[in-house]
Amino acid sequence: MLNSGILNPQILSLMARVRHTNSLVIADRGFPFWPEIETVDLSLVDDVPTVLQVLAAVRANFSVGQAYMAREFQKNSSSTTRAAFARGLAGVPLKFEPHVEFKKRVPVAIGLIRTGDTIQYANVILISG
Repeated sequence: MLNSGILNPQILSLMARVRHTNSLVIADRGFPFWPEIETVDLSLVDDVPTVLQVLAAVRANFSVGQAYMAREFQKNSSSTTRAAFARGLAGVPLKFEPHVEFKKRVPVAIGLIRTGDTIQYANVILISG
């Protein structure tokens, strides 16, 4: 029985299939559903869990070489929220692009983890390093 680190068997299975340069999406509660991508839905209630909480757990077990977020996140989020995401992605090259372009990257992801996060555009695509 696992008693530390990520305990969710679906997330562990998903992460085990991510290889070098593959991508994994961590999304807010309003992110669209893609039937062709395995989705692990962790949403419970508003903001439980958050993207940053899931990101912290994933980063402990995942080598991230690059991250992408929607440019709209910068426009729609407070400086405090932007700083929290910068800390959560510390040391990872982060590129912002229009949300439309961001979503074009999703269909090639190994999987998507949906959270209960209510922050608009708080979606992150992690590229394995």
